[in-house]
Amino acid sequence: MQQIEFSWKTKSGLNLYAKEWKPEGKVKAVVALVHGLGEHIGRYDHVAEAFGKAGFAMVGFDQRGHGRSEGIRGYETSYDAIMDDISQNIQNAKDRYPGLPVFLYGHSLGGNLVLFYALTRKPEIKGVIATAPGLATAQPLAPGLLAMTKILYRLGPSMKIKNGLDLAGLSHDPKVAEKYIADPLVHPFISPRLALDMLNAGKYSVAHASEFPLPLLLMQGTADRLVSPKKTKEFALAAPLSKITYREWDGFYHELHNEPEQADVIKVMTNWMDQELK
Repeated sequence: MQQIEFSWKTKSGLNLYAKEWKPEGKVKAVVALVHGLGEHIGRYDHVAEAFGKAGFAMVGFDQRGHGRSEGIRGYETSYDAIMDDISQNIQNAKDRYPGLPVFLYGHSLGGNLVLFYALTRKPEIKGVIATAPGLATAQPLAPGLLAMTKILYRLGPSMKIKNGLDLAGLSHDPKVAEKYIADPLVHPFISPRLALDMLNAGKYSVAHASEFPLPLLLMQGTADRLVSPKKTKEFALAAPLSKITYREWDGFYHELHNEPEQADVIKVMTNWMDQELK
């Protein structure tokens, strides 16, 4: 598989790092990737490799304030700005593979983003994959912390705060957390603005799940300690039956694609995309 690095500038002038994973053989569709909080697209190389063997190319970008992209770590000026970044990512996929179907794939914060994006922007794409979407935190924020976050949203929106992620809950494979901690492109920060915008977008998406406009593969580990499996299921039950394929992975932690059974998880994704292409 060939990996092609490139970049683009946002409307506000930030330079965002991006990458294309190009399979050797015939490509039948392209996946536009949106990664999770604190991480970067390089953590999905193995997913892209598996997609490529199934005939799917992938294009992704390090979100603003993440990885090799510019911006204050863990901060966004507005959720609308991230929506514009996702639009550009989709356009990059279309430009690099003219005429081929595009799927949008997001994990964790990325899952929150792609669900909100589909509901509010209604893109012309083939479908959406969301895994362990951050529709709500696994444990509700304490009232005092939530109140402080709302104050800082106005007074110190870009303040860098430790995100407090339970890294032992990423995967049953302890090497995943070890590599995460040692990765120099991973950071542990979130800003009040991103935190509150993410929570509000999650509430909006659950409230409007019945309006979801595209085919959706939604997957969630039942033992996830980072996001709320209950909220993911609530979204699934409210979404149109004709649009959604919902899969729970019993006992799985947060990063389904990094669990020991990752090959089975990725196979479900490629099989679903194949079915949608028929």
